[in-house]
Amino acid sequence: MGTNGNEEVTSLYSLSCRDRRFSKHIHDNVHGNIYLDPVPLMIKVFLEMTFCLLLMQFFLQFVDTEQFQRLRELKQLGLTHMVYPGAVHSRFEHSLGVYWLAGEAVHTVQGHQGSEINIERNDIRTVKLAGLLHDVGHGPFSHLFEREFLPRVLNGSEWSHEDMSVKMIDYIVDAHHIEIDSAILNNVKEMVLASSANASQNTVNEKRFLYDIVANGQNGIDVDKFDYIVRDSRACGLGCNFQFQRLLETMRVMGDEICYRAKDYLTVHKLFATRADLHRTVYTHAKVKAIELMVVDALTLAHGELSISASIQEPAKFWKLDDSILRQIETSDKQELKKARDLVLRIRRRDLYQFCNEFAVPKDKQEHFKDITPQDIVCSQKNGDTPLNEEDISVSIVKIDLTRGRSNPLESIKFFQDYESDYKFPMRDERISHLLPAFCQDMIVRVYSKKPELVGAVSKAFENYQLKTYGMKAQVHDTPEKKKCRV
Repeated sequence: MGTNGNEEVTSLYSLSCRDRRFSKHIHDNVHGNIYLDPVPLMIKVFLEMTFCLLLMQFFLQFVDTEQFQRLRELKQLGLTHMVYPGAVHSRFEHSLGVYWLAGEAVHTVQGHQGSEINIERNDIRTVKLAGLLHDVGHGPFSHLFEREFLPRVLNGSEWSHEDMSVKMIDYIVDAHHIEIDSAILNNVKEMVLASSANASQNTVNEKRFLYDIVANGQNGIDVDKFDYIVRDSRACGLGCNFQFQRLLETMRVMGDEICYRAKDYLTVHKLFATRADLHRTVYTHAKVKAIELMVVDALTLAHGELSISASIQEPAKFWKLDDSILRQIETSDKQELKKARDLVLRIRRRDLYQFCNEFAVPKDKQEHFKDITPQDIVCSQKNGDTPLNEEDISVSIVKIDLTRGRSNPLESIKFFQDYESDYKFPMRDERISHLLPAFCQDMIVRVYSKKPELVGAVSKAFENYQLKTYGMKAQVHDTPEKKKCRV
């Protein structure tokens, strides 16, 4: 009877996985219907000495928490919507997308190689949960919070959203009494950290490839990028000719790492090239950066009154922090927030910091490049020029690469010739095309004037700096005269 009962449980579980009636579905504008699959719990009815199966909406337990729902209030692209009005999608829908693609990826390799790589049900559940929760620790305004605001108010803070995601996962489990196997929970957290500076190097002893599906610290190919590249391109009204489906459907595990067909080399390159193009045209758009610089200044001015950074180590407080903090500053009547409030109002009225000019740092200067500061610009003025103060200038240094700085990420990716081959190998660019880039990073220095009447003076000082540093004006174009003469 016991054997038959177990077989009945297994059969019912398999049916539940195939039959979408057992799942909660959400319609997504990128992937269509996303299903939050149930997870079985076996309970024993002692009176009848039989086993029963309870289908529990396991993933929904995490989604239907205030901590996960908070992701609706975090725009995926931070302040980019103020230049690209359609870019108002949230971390919430992106997280659901990564959950779905993580499941598709692990199901693909299981379907092709299930017997040889031994993927179990708990492995699938773990990878999908890591995809769902990988961004639950993000702060307001996307990466601006951790990369620009916190280092300014906390003297070079190295706080990361990945570390906070791990803390938030533990908090959600404890606060909502979610029953989850401790081994699964630990593996989920390791997967979330897989591409961060704090990724564990020695805790993964088997099935290493599973840790590269959501956040790949080995070569940068992961379903997180698959989702946001397509989702961000669509939201901004841009075309996207990168097809993640081609890589998702043909990936293969060889020697405990995910490898790709040699004929898909250009598709892999297109992943990194499309990401770099989004950074150049969307994420680091000159006007987007101007707005971000203003928001960082506003948050810094408000920090003393609002103690914005006080919650960054405490999930119980941190989950209450979201993009609405800008609205909080804008609508406050407190005199202590007047300077910050005035800056936010300038953004609303489109009285932005004025982009003066930019230059690309020469390739041979990048390795030992020293950050340019407003003081460098001020000190480059000549006698008789309109006097400037450091507070009049803002400098933005933008790095655009293929995920590995000046290194080519494709060199760390392994390929296979065909499905009959057991041999994996790296592939150098020159074997594919001489049109592929020979250098993998751009570094761009942009200078902004905080006051429109000083654009001319700031532009001139910036040109003097370039002449003094490089012996020439390295900028691509001159600052328009109409901006220089604006008063």
